[in-house]
Amino acid sequence: MAPGDKPQLWFLTGSQHLYGPDVLRQVADQSQQIQRALQDSAALSVELVWKPVLTDSAGVRAVMREANNDPGCVGVIAWMHTFSPAKMWITGLDSLRKPLLHLHTQVNAALPWGTIDMDFMNLNQAAHGDREFGYVQTRIGAVRKTVAGHVSDPAVAARIDAWARAAIGRAHLDGLRMARFGDNMRDVAVTEGDKVEAELRFGVSVNTHGVNDLVAVVDAAPDAAVDALVEQYADAYTLAPELAKDGERHESLRYAARIEAGLRQFLEAGGYGAFTTNFEDLGGLRQLPGIAVQRLMADGYGFGAEGDWKTSALLAAVKAMGDGLPGGTSFMEDYTYHFAPGEPKILGAHMLEVCPSIADGRPSCEIHPLGIGGREDPVRLVFNANSGPGVVIGLADLGDRFRLVANAIEVVPPDEDLPNLPVARAVWKPAPSLSTSAESWLIAGGPHHTVLTRAVSAETLADFADMAHTELLLIDADTTTRSFTDRVRWNSAYYRIAQGLPGRG
Repeated sequence: MAPGDKPQLWFLTGSQHLYGPDVLRQVADQSQQIQRALQDSAALSVELVWKPVLTDSAGVRAVMREANNDPGCVGVIAWMHTFSPAKMWITGLDSLRKPLLHLHTQVNAALPWGTIDMDFMNLNQAAHGDREFGYVQTRIGAVRKTVAGHVSDPAVAARIDAWARAAIGRAHLDGLRMARFGDNMRDVAVTEGDKVEAELRFGVSVNTHGVNDLVAVVDAAPDAAVDALVEQYADAYTLAPELAKDGERHESLRYAARIEAGLRQFLEAGGYGAFTTNFEDLGGLRQLPGIAVQRLMADGYGFGAEGDWKTSALLAAVKAMGDGLPGGTSFMEDYTYHFAPGEPKILGAHMLEVCPSIADGRPSCEIHPLGIGGREDPVRLVFNANSGPGVVIGLADLGDRFRLVANAIEVVPPDEDLPNLPVARAVWKPAPSLSTSAESWLIAGGPHHTVLTRAVSAETLADFADMAHTELLLIDADTTTRSFTDRVRWNSAYYRIAQGLPGRG
């Protein structure tokens, strides 16, 4: 898919020759009505491309192969208009490598009771054909999302778009290249993982570079590029007086801009869409990258601190899913708890690297000491996160599989100002409560690095997990520690068995 092109979903319609060519012409016309109704709803973040009606196995196989090979196609929607014998879809579905949505709908929203005859009944048999199709999908273990309802219902289009955004994220990961500067933090377990399995499962390629490879590009960054970035900082953020043009720390701002210029050049030259850094492995860098990482995340790059390539890949995918939606998405870490008084909350932050896409208002560009890393004081953006519902999600490698752990949250303002906390931060109330959320997260073995998103829904993240054949454990308002513990146990048994089952894993 060329840069700037809108991702495509292909709209496939099933029928058969039993009812004659006149009926097939009606099927094609009505299929295009459904496609246009969805496209014209303006609810979809993708282009919905209509394909000719499918009536035999060869045609189904051909269009599935075409979808697999088209980089612009991120998934397919299938609808059985009339009674479409679904045996003709078996080999095509088995060959499909793109996400699949089964749309269970019909052209008419209401039945024309007074005029219904057998011609109407024979034509409008989605209730019949889609059940046959559902059986075949289940029989062969096809992973899919099923959405039932009339396309005039805004909820139907919204659910399709939630799935479409997951398909965009899945496609973004497939072939994503990541630059890992140095190794991961010493003596930390959860940032480890199987990069070969990650490339097989998700499509992301993790490539390690020596930090001084980056330093050479940073040191050679043109002064004109640095000047341009410094102007952007002054326009977009509230500069601390000491960082302003005549301030005593202005040179620190210029070096932070030099890091950004070099890092952007390195990533663009290598075709990288995600990266990691590590404060224990900075080579010749004079500062830990702060504002550079924050701004690259705001532009859609994946990032993980301390060499955490799994969170970097996850962030890149969720960024792609939420493109164009309000609320923002950021790298995050649960830092400390507020148990009392008032409502229990979590204060999340990181040393420097929180994305300004989640900022509430205009960020402040500041410079402060950093107690770790052994380098000069780094420049960073400081802000509070915007309020509203969201999700935090983490990715862990359990050895025999990857596990996604997610928690529904409500981002809220801090109870009081935080004048002495010189980093960007988010405060949230986790569902169903802090104690149940924390207990469940720990039972699941969820990581301490996460992705916080106010742009992407839990439904989209669940669809993404299905597409990636990856376990998802969701902690929400209905969770209890006991029920969650049982789910972890049941899932462990299921995934061990499912490894050997076709169409699952």
